[in-house]
Amino acid sequence: MFASQSPLKSRLLAAGVHFGISVTIAALAAALVFVVWYPYPYREISGGRELFMIVVAVDVVMGPLLTLAVFNVKKAAKLLRLDLTVIGLLQLVALAYGLWTVFVVRPVHLVFEIDRFRVVHAIEVPKEELGLASAGLATLPLTGPTLLSVREFKDDKERSEMTFEALAGKPLGTRPGFWQRYDQGKSQVLARAKPLDDLKKRFPAQVGEIDAALKSASGGSDKAKPVGYIPMVGRKTFWTVLLDTNTAEVIAFVPIDSF
Repeated sequence: MFASQSPLKSRLLAAGVHFGISVTIAALAAALVFVVWYPYPYREISGGRELFMIVVAVDVVMGPLLTLAVFNVKKAAKLLRLDLTVIGLLQLVALAYGLWTVFVVRPVHLVFEIDRFRVVHAIEVPKEELGLASAGLATLPLTGPTLLSVREFKDDKERSEMTFEALAGKPLGTRPGFWQRYDQGKSQVLARAKPLDDLKKRFPAQVGEIDAALKSASGGSDKAKPVGYIPMVGRKTFWTVLLDTNTAEVIAFVPIDSF
């Protein structure tokens, strides 16, 4: 296939084939990242999309360009195979490093924390404190964030200590010793939820977006649920959680800073 082409055409053809293979591998990696590790809305909230796209763009472009530079049908077959193998290995190493980077900063929990939801990322959790977590909560999930809440403080001393640690950059929601099942904090969640109408009055320009999020979450059903909202803290941005004010069930997310 390559031998019958001119040198330039053979290079372009080889680079094109390499590009197609690279895009296919990148698509599989994207499915892992955006379906398993960063399901919506965390790809937006946790910055996974931007980080992954930078890594993949460099990887997908680098390989084919290197192939374009080194491919030559006049080279000895053994040497050409060696060149392409090295390029392929470089790509795989770069992709593996990129995926590892995305993995270690993945979101692992959505935690209700006193008066807000916090997206907790693997890198934020003190690994030495995982042993303090309640039974069943001492692991960091691999398939997207789980819903948790934080327990109440034992006494004023603990409240004071945790307040100072939070100010020092260790939010309560990232501390395994305070994690509990989401349903155990249901009463606190409902007590903090504010009426949806208040959110719409505060952000009239986003009413359409709020209604669209609720409609999408309900699958177009006309059965209305009583809805409230609570602010949410992400890695670099603030969103809002919409929830059922009867059950505390999380219904939808909207990109609104409602603090």
